[in-house]
Amino acid sequence: MSITPGETPPDPSDQEKSPLRDLPGLAAFAAMGTTIASCVAVGVLLGLYVDHLLHSAPVGLVIGIVLGTVAAVASVAKLVRRFL
Repeated sequence: MSITPGETPPDPSDQEKSPLRDLPGLAAFAAMGTTIASCVAVGVLLGLYVDHLLHSAPVGLVIGIVLGTVAAVASVAKLVRRFL
């Protein structure tokens, strides 16, 4: 494509956005989702294990869910601070 005299070259921002530009954001959301799922899963599994050892059926599970959720919120907050 040739540019005639007096014509301005096309602005690169006018071109369609590359899908590769969105990958860092998508990776961040994937990391957050994985972090939440793994923290809660570890809390549940540890709570079930404690319940099995101590024969205290719902207590360990509830404590595990609460601790897993707290760990998930703290981890996601740490991830989000990188982008602010």
